[in-house]
Amino acid sequence: MQNKHTIRNRCILLTLLFIFSIGTYTLFGNIKNDIFFESAAYQHRVKGTVTDSNGVPISGATIKIKGTSTGTFTNEKGVFFVSASPSDVLVVTYIGFKSLEVTVGTSEELSLVLEEDITNLDAVTVNAGYYTVSEKERTGSISRITSKDIELQPVISPLLALQGRMPGVEIVQRSGITGLAAHIQIRGQNSLRNSRTDNGNLPLFIVDGVPINSSPIRSSGALTDVAGIDPLSSLNLSNIETIEILKDADATAIYGSRGANGVVLITTKKGYGNDGKLRFETQLYSGISIVSNRMELLNPTQYIAMRKKAFENDGVAPTQRNAPDLFWEDQQRYTDWQEVFFGGTSEVTDTNLAISSGNETTSFLLGGSYHRESTVFPGDFGYNKVTANLNLNHSSINQKFHINLSTNYGIDNNKLFNSVNWINYALTLPPNGPAIYNEDGSLNWTDWIWGNPFSELYKPQEIKTNSLLSNMGISYEFMEGLKLKANLGYSNLNNEEVIKTPKLAYNPIYWDMVNSSSTHSFVKRLSWIIEPQIQYERNFGKLNLETLAGLTFQNSQNYLLLSVGTGYSDENLIGNLAAADEVQVNVNKNIEYNYNAIFGRLGLNWDKRYFINLTGRRDGSSRFGPNKRFANFGAIGSAWIFSEEEFIKRLLPFLSFGKLRGSYGTTGSDQIPDYGYLDTYESTPGPGGLYPTQLTNPDYSWEVNKKLETALQLGFIKDRINLGINWYKNRSSNQLVGYPLPAITGFTSVQANLPATVQNTGWEIALSTINFNTKDFSWQTFLNLTFPETELVAFKNLDQTSYRNKYKVGQPLNIALLYQYDGIDPETGLYKVKDLNEDGKYDFDDRAIIKNLGKKYYGGISNNIVYKGLSLQFLFEFVKQDNYAHLSALTAPGTYGNKSTDVLHAWTGSENVTDIQKLSQLTTANLAYSNAIKSNLTIGDASFLRLKTLSLSYQLPPGFLSRYNIKKCNLFIHTQNLFTITNYKGLDPQGGQVIPPLQTVTCGIKLNL
Repeated sequence: MQNKHTIRNRCILLTLLFIFSIGTYTLFGNIKNDIFFESAAYQHRVKGTVTDSNGVPISGATIKIKGTSTGTFTNEKGVFFVSASPSDVLVVTYIGFKSLEVTVGTSEELSLVLEEDITNLDAVTVNAGYYTVSEKERTGSISRITSKDIELQPVISPLLALQGRMPGVEIVQRSGITGLAAHIQIRGQNSLRNSRTDNGNLPLFIVDGVPINSSPIRSSGALTDVAGIDPLSSLNLSNIETIEILKDADATAIYGSRGANGVVLITTKKGYGNDGKLRFETQLYSGISIVSNRMELLNPTQYIAMRKKAFENDGVAPTQRNAPDLFWEDQQRYTDWQEVFFGGTSEVTDTNLAISSGNETTSFLLGGSYHRESTVFPGDFGYNKVTANLNLNHSSINQKFHINLSTNYGIDNNKLFNSVNWINYALTLPPNGPAIYNEDGSLNWTDWIWGNPFSELYKPQEIKTNSLLSNMGISYEFMEGLKLKANLGYSNLNNEEVIKTPKLAYNPIYWDMVNSSSTHSFVKRLSWIIEPQIQYERNFGKLNLETLAGLTFQNSQNYLLLSVGTGYSDENLIGNLAAADEVQVNVNKNIEYNYNAIFGRLGLNWDKRYFINLTGRRDGSSRFGPNKRFANFGAIGSAWIFSEEEFIKRLLPFLSFGKLRGSYGTTGSDQIPDYGYLDTYESTPGPGGLYPTQLTNPDYSWEVNKKLETALQLGFIKDRINLGINWYKNRSSNQLVGYPLPAITGFTSVQANLPATVQNTGWEIALSTINFNTKDFSWQTFLNLTFPETELVAFKNLDQTSYRNKYKVGQPLNIALLYQYDGIDPETGLYKVKDLNEDGKYDFDDRAIIKNLGKKYYGGISNNIVYKGLSLQFLFEFVKQDNYAHLSALTAPGTYGNKSTDVLHAWTGSENVTDIQKLSQLTTANLAYSNAIKSNLTIGDASFLRLKTLSLSYQLPPGFLSRYNIKKCNLFIHTQNLFTITNYKGLDPQGGQVIPPLQTVTCGIKLNL
């Protein structure tokens, strides 16, 4: 049943929409003739051709009539058509070339030649969310990549295409399993809530103007629960035009509370062409993937020798009971369990097709794709994705009325298996272990200590996701410089997961005691957004004024159902809840979230040298109590292009571009569970009643994030060298967390604002150089480097909360509190850690060693080299960091289970200098090892240099292609994660003991017809 507040809010919303609709109808009714039927008799049709200095046609160049929004694009032959009067001035722009202005005159055909200027900042338009700005004139901190860096990468998540390419943006692939969510942080961790299920550090995702819930989709599977399911996995990477990351207050404050942790703007491709001809673009690639790294483990000879030496050191005789692995029948059997469990080859296939056309007023793009991957695991598992997308643009003849519709739909199906110990099995099973299968093909359960590991394959997990994103943008310029706009968005995501556990997954001796079962989860995320806006722009001499005001109405509904069925009479019926003997509903939630806001922007530009940008937003969120529901956020950004000053030109003639900018502002955060301010109850199972689950606190309020930034941008030698240096300082206070309570109260916590302040500071450096630029050969290099620092500045009464064992004032947030390693005891040969308070026991009071597990610096360096039709691009990603070493994933040297080859250098006497304790299988050795892996011994250097991408492509000569009516053809080979240089001895220096990122090689072709 809806409460009165919900009904009231919807009535208000419907009233506003009704008023807006009436006003729109009245306005459009009065001006419809102006929109669709305005005479263009004073204009004539002009044909033009745009080429470079070598006569090569330029496709996709922008042609606009100066002082208006009327414009078009060149086709693949560099040809355009436009209706203009003789006195109109055409402005022609294209990335990499200087802009050109030419008067139309009386000629009906123009031949235009653009001069190369591949660092022309004015030609690069950056999406700032509610408005656009040129790269040269932006006042905010915005990083950007385009489709050429995205579309060839054989990854599922768009976020993985950003790794190593942007300063201030950390992307970590938590596991190499396809379809899982990547971990993203923009300029560090702002909130103390940093778990996967309650994370207050997620940025805002926006796809074509539609906000997306950025939280990973929950999963019940053991392999997939590590990171959750990626909510962006159903997007088609080949259909993405640009991805912009908004970082500082100037760029994010207009999003208010939603932009506290940065904003990720994803823009899909649009149709082009103005001659009415259909254009076909198809891309196909296929390849293989393997796990990129394995650990060095003992072979059977080394393993058996280790085990025997352990018993010898302990003075204990091995028996069938305490050492079954030494009594297996075939002691010479050798199984490389890493090869068995994840040593397979995954096959990758991706097909993409797009059809586009357009005339002077209307263009469209219709596309679709299919992506398939098998897995590196044994068994019939894999990932499939099908997508469809439509983009439609229409403008009136006089270019005053514009409408854009974009729709993206995707379906993916991920088939895996549910395993808790799969990675652990691969690293710890004895290399001389018994056979997996009997001669008749059934699972062999004999001699297995932990059960047959391949029984996990009999627990299939299937995850189905379908997602619809649709956006409509409408604008009308009813007088010069004044536009009315509206953004309407809708998203609908459905995720269904089924995990089946038949009796075959258990040892037959237990079949009489276990039941077949299935676990079902269903997640639905439904959201709509309406944003009416008004925009005004005008020049007053040298002063340019831009204003924007708008409203946001957003509603989101999240539904979660989790149920378990047990007792199936037939294995073939598992998963059909109607056939289960018993069905238990564990979770059934339906949550509604409402968000309203008013926002505005004022941009001032004097003589294209001095810039001021003011943004503000007032937010209202249903996640707070009535007393704290609304809050104000805003920012100011400014920039000075000092290279335009005459005295700078005289003083620094080698400086071609120089800009100093800065910003300060506040954003907030409401990334907390819904209804946290209410006292809530849940029903008891069966007949009975209700029990309280949450205490009320109607007065807790928004987190506040204050952001400060200064930046310097420099260009040298006609912008052949460009350098950007940013310094930022963010402070997040009024932390929203579950405040711990004594258990005697009946509740473990209450939602509250903690008196804690988190500070993130850092330096970001971006460098681009044009090393060579000739007719046949060019070489560009791009470098980005980030030095981040995170600190818990204040936390009143920290020692009185449960966070005392996780955080320390004055220290980073991502720390490990550890025992102090004290070497190997020369008498026992076992590890020692210090008992600092000498109370005879080891607890958190003895964990005085603090290790920072955050990144000390990170970045990437990429190169684009072109020789005639041959192109080579490669990207190196590098990270300086510490992480838990491989010791934490293994057991004590000498005990049952495989080990790293490090144990070959175990302690053998007091004169032996080593960090590996003696081989032993006694309890005392296990206890010593357990304490040691909680000490600074277990933290090691996890820095790495990884060749993230390497692409080689060849564009066939146009003369050859013209014979077959092919406009463009590219052949390419692309590699991902080709090699990693690191001292880390575990599986992956970023993710730890998980499936490392896959090493992929693909070959393909891209055709334009």
